[in-house]
Amino acid sequence: MTLATEFLPLTVEGLPALAAEKKAEGWRFVQILAVNTEQGIDLIYSFMKDGLLVNYQISGVQKGTVVPSITDQFLAAFVFENETHDLFGVDIKGIAIDFGGNFYAVSQKEPMTIISPEQKAAREKAAKIAAAKAAKEKGAAAGEQPAADDAAAMEAKLAGMDPEKAAKVRAAMEAKAKKEAAAKQAAAEDKMKDLDPEKAAKVKAALEAKAARDKAKADAEAAEKEGE
Repeated sequence: MTLATEFLPLTVEGLPALAAEKKAEGWRFVQILAVNTEQGIDLIYSFMKDGLLVNYQISGVQKGTVVPSITDQFLAAFVFENETHDLFGVDIKGIAIDFGGNFYAVSQKEPMTIISPEQKAAREKAAKIAAAKAAKEKGAAAGEQPAADDAAAMEAKLAGMDPEKAAKVRAAMEAKAKKEAAAKQAAAEDKMKDLDPEKAAKVKAALEAKAARDKAKADAEAAEKEGE
């Protein structure tokens, strides 16, 4: 007999209805698996029928979130629910056989949520990097609109100029832009001198890719304006 496995998302609110549905359809309750993640506790409810094992995942359960018991449908779940409460601190309400936090004799409360100082430092560092990246992207997005407005205003001025004079102004602007880009490139290369060769190569590749994207964007905008 072949065993097939599926993973499907689930919400806390949808858990009671799912349990009732599985009971009515003759599914067998297998287990509840809890996993401590950076976003909270993931709960995976597994049911089996006719060689099919379906795992329903509730992601990121936070401290204080009430999770309803499924022991009204599957009494055997009381073991897993008491365990999840004692080891992970998940607030499961309505357990048919509730040990009230004494299912395990633990020396420390919610032991499966404890992380090492190294893990904590790594998570905090990752959170800071993510926050800095989001702030940088937000700042870049905020700066793009004024630049676009300035470009539009300049194009409006050029449109009213003598064609020959407008061409000279455009050429001067392009020369200035190239000069600024070259200066930035030189500054970046100067910084890369002290980097590890492998890291420097990666940074250079990223800068070249960005330059290519910027050029493609500029070319597309220029082509669009010519077609107007």
